[in-house]
Amino acid sequence: MDDMLDRARSAVSQRAELPGMSLLEHLEELRRRLMHSAAALVIGFLVAWGFHEKIFQLMQAPITYALAKHHLPTQLIIQNPVDGFNMYLKISFMAGCIIASPYVLYQVWLFISPGLYQNEKRYVVPFMTATISLFLAGAYFGYKWVFPDSLDFLFGFSKQFRPLIEVSEYTSLFLTVILGLGAAFELPIIVLFLSLFGIVSPRFLWKNMRFAILIIFIIAAIITPTPNPLTMCIFAVPLLALYLLSIGVSYMVHPAQRRKRREAKESES
Repeated sequence: MDDMLDRARSAVSQRAELPGMSLLEHLEELRRRLMHSAAALVIGFLVAWGFHEKIFQLMQAPITYALAKHHLPTQLIIQNPVDGFNMYLKISFMAGCIIASPYVLYQVWLFISPGLYQNEKRYVVPFMTATISLFLAGAYFGYKWVFPDSLDFLFGFSKQFRPLIEVSEYTSLFLTVILGLGAAFELPIIVLFLSLFGIVSPRFLWKNMRFAILIIFIIAAIITPTPNPLTMCIFAVPLLALYLLSIGVSYMVHPAQRRKRREAKESES
């Protein structure tokens, strides 16, 4: 732990030597990026609201299929007249955030880029592409496999009961699983930044793999809506693969590893 803190302090001190802006300039830059991001979120929400019924149809498809498979009524219910409207607002906002995410990520990059070395700024395109792609891959994985299998298991396990599923509760469950998986798939991006600043190393990640496996299965148990061990394993296996990928990412970008490769090329030449 002390070694990790020392490396973090070293990274921060190195960046402190870079030409920077004053505190007021930083605050002004932060305000500008937040305003641009907020405007993008509003535009994304308005675009998503124009398609809110189609978005709900996509969201409803997994439970409609699972209910029909078990010969159950497929119509969801509401207990309050405003539940349907609130649900449309909620899913439009979440869809709007996804639509606006590339621009918001770009604003984040513009804010932090003055504190990066020139050779580190070339990661902007891979960073944005990988971040969005991994999130969408995680969300699609949850939508296509994890969530439908979980619903199938739950309805099969509770077939002696008649389900009365509220729209608001189903929406919360859907967003928890889909967004949770999308966020979990961002593991390589998190490792990328920690490795760039020298906080973690590929050796550290490999040495502590057994703890990572335990944490991954705990996260899988929390996010998956069923106690089915098979569903939890379906969730955990891709995360384990992403953890192994993260070790490779750490090896590629860690300062010590880059320095070794540079010295090896210089010795060969």
